[in-house]
Amino acid sequence: MKKVKIIFLILLFAQGAFGTIRYVSKTGSSTPPYISRVTASDSIQKCLNICIDGDTVIVANGVYKESLDINAAITLIGSSMDSCVIDGRGLLRRTILTNSDLDIRNFRIYGRKDSLFSRAIIMWNSLGTLNVSNCKITDCHIAIDVYKSSGIIYGVIAFDILQGVDTFCMSDTCRPKMYNSVLILDEEEGDAAWLSFDGGRPTIENNIMVGKKRHEFDAPRGIVTAYRNHKTVSVKNNLMSGFVYCIPQQDGTDSGTVSNNVMTENLKYRGIIDWPNNKIKIRNNILSKGGQAILTQVQPNVNYNLFWENDKNISSPFSLGSGDIEANPMLVKDTLGYSLKGDYHLQMYSPGIDAGDPSILDVDGSRSDIGLFGGPLGQVYTYQDLAPKPPGNVTAQLVEGKILLKWNKNTEADFFRYRVYRDTVQNFIYDTTKIIAVVSDTFYVDNLPDYYRAGTYYYKITAIDSAINQSPASEEVQVVVTGAAEGPPIAAGEYKLLQNYPNPFNPSTIIPYRLKDGGYVKIMVYNLLGEVVKVLQNGYQNPGYYEVEFSPTKEERRRGEGILEFETFYRNDIVSGIYLYRIEVIGEGNIPRFIDMKKMMMIK
Repeated sequence: MKKVKIIFLILLFAQGAFGTIRYVSKTGSSTPPYISRVTASDSIQKCLNICIDGDTVIVANGVYKESLDINAAITLIGSSMDSCVIDGRGLLRRTILTNSDLDIRNFRIYGRKDSLFSRAIIMWNSLGTLNVSNCKITDCHIAIDVYKSSGIIYGVIAFDILQGVDTFCMSDTCRPKMYNSVLILDEEEGDAAWLSFDGGRPTIENNIMVGKKRHEFDAPRGIVTAYRNHKTVSVKNNLMSGFVYCIPQQDGTDSGTVSNNVMTENLKYRGIIDWPNNKIKIRNNILSKGGQAILTQVQPNVNYNLFWENDKNISSPFSLGSGDIEANPMLVKDTLGYSLKGDYHLQMYSPGIDAGDPSILDVDGSRSDIGLFGGPLGQVYTYQDLAPKPPGNVTAQLVEGKILLKWNKNTEADFFRYRVYRDTVQNFIYDTTKIIAVVSDTFYVDNLPDYYRAGTYYYKITAIDSAINQSPASEEVQVVVTGAAEGPPIAAGEYKLLQNYPNPFNPSTIIPYRLKDGGYVKIMVYNLLGEVVKVLQNGYQNPGYYEVEFSPTKEERRRGEGILEFETFYRNDIVSGIYLYRIEVIGEGNIPRFIDMKKMMMIK
């Protein structure tokens, strides 16, 4: 009873201080002035038509098929970003247009994607403030388009969009901000996550921005500040992936900071572009799996960043800072593909721990970590001591009666040794009785029990770290030795589809395979009904060792068993199921060279 009275007093105070509270509901009587739930308007626009500055409009769950014109400074509150829907599909090129201050919360908003420059929310020709929070936006060209606003975008999830946020700020006092939001651009036509025109002081912090990959010169851009000088920019603790440029600073920004971001998988092109000056401080970032990480026309203000697996770290003749590192960042889950599947926390012994700018501190007061969760906007967490990755690309060659094994080098900072296992039984269990060597190099020469002894031998390699955590085994390689006197022994190469790891898995797994010769390779995943769930590889590949990742979506997980086994409020998309994965290799002349299939299990 006390709780009800408190809520009533709060609403009464709000109504007296900030204007009238009005209601919208599909079940109301639609009787103006809509000041109770019983008399609520059945249309949002009807209610807006009688609003004055300071009013608050509360909208009940339901689908409202309309485009909105807002001409008063109001607060518009929905019941849920999942079930309170403003559906602008098939209507005007903008779903919500405001010419005054607007604070909008808790809606799912559909735009009109089939129309060029369609907007979900637009504030145009106004000096007002646009605040958007806890909204889900989809099916539009531009999710949020704002003119001269210092508003805040918070907790927004926007997907299947061409552009995330456009700002137009000729005034230096314009200070748009975006926090804790997710922008996922359209796979085919995505253009930019944040596009800031003509100045201002944008702040973009703690967001996830993904431009789904297409090809090198036609991928979307990340955060673009363009056309006139921006006074300052703050880009901190963001994940940016799949862009042709992550942060192109095209206009000579006066000052700013780019810190504690992860920029990865950016199409073998550019990470940060600082064209005309070195006024942007670039600190504590992880830049990995790209082309050229930093492109600049002057020596950049860069230091205490971590670079990994880029084609080039910085443009010549410029240099990195004395505190910059080139090393494996040892992320909890580094991805093969779409970066929303990754876990960007640092593992124990990561070279990025306490290696950031000494003048920047973590939340716990220690020196900043490099990466997404470091700095004052990061978080305190426990570093996991995970096992190394399994050694990849294992090969075996018979040389003068001895078997030469080679594999790729592990790059974890706490790597210690490799264990080499051998057996004469295929798919053997690699226990301590099968160990034939412990080495630190990435090769091993095995003297067979008898010189030129005929037989078939199988090998596996594991990696162990300084805490003796052992990786899963590498692929199993086979060597067939012939002891015929008329010729030297030979080693037989082969195609192979390997068992996925981990197995069982949740939520993702790696599928390794080896190609003896080049060919057109197709790898498909099926459910037990024989339906294709996902095509993981579809194109020509050269001979060698490869890995692909399978991380089923919500619908794919449901199809894994054919039915949705259970529903819960928390993570209701997790469903156990058996999947089949299959490889087809087509060689020259369109002749099938290799076909195989294996099972894997996802568990909840």
